[in-house]
Amino acid sequence: MTQTLVRRFSAHEAHESRKHTHEVFGVSFEDAAFDFIERWRPAPDEDGEIQVLLTDCETGERQCFFVDLVGGDSGFCEAT
Repeated sequence: MTQTLVRRFSAHEAHESRKHTHEVFGVSFEDAAFDFIERWRPAPDEDGEIQVLLTDCETGERQCFFVDLVGGDSGFCEAT
């Protein structure tokens, strides 16, 4: 039987400073982003999108994840 490892992440809304970072947990970056959105309910931008910056607390890997509250899309942010 395979056991899924829950990881610890730090997360904050992309338009906020790091002082607004919160600890969240998930089995993936996506899971942790939804945990953050559900718990802290950040305000969407004018297009109805929320972008969450996540850092895996163990590996230091960083990802940006977005959720479009209007269209229902979600995924990793595109690199700029």
